[in-house]
Amino acid sequence: MEDCCLLKFKRIDELMSDIPLPSYQSEGAAGMDIRAALTEDFVVPKGGFAAIPTNLQVEIPTGFEIQVRPRSGLAFKNGIGILNAPGTIDEDYRGEIKVILFNFGNEDFVIKRGRPDRPTDSR
Repeated sequence: MEDCCLLKFKRIDELMSDIPLPSYQSEGAAGMDIRAALTEDFVVPKGGFAAIPTNLQVEIPTGFEIQVRPRSGLAFKNGIGILNAPGTIDEDYRGEIKVILFNFGNEDFVIKRGRPDRPTDSR
């Protein structure tokens, strides 16, 4: 990969260093998976939405953006989506990346620290 396209991720709080940095989960993956940086379980109530922290800041090369997209499995099985899909992170944004999840489902949805089923996919 050329240097122009490398993303530089930074953890905001090292107390969350056990949560993996964004990464491709397979050779053919179109986007990287990012995980929820929570200190305790968080409930997104049915019909509700919430901004989920990732504990990440990113440096994006000039002329590029990051798009945050919902996971199709979570959408189908649980009715979980990204409220402003795709969420756009501009090249000059340096704050914490947060993912705005919406629960379209019929039940409350529990998000756990570093959730293993990867609630979001960033491209």
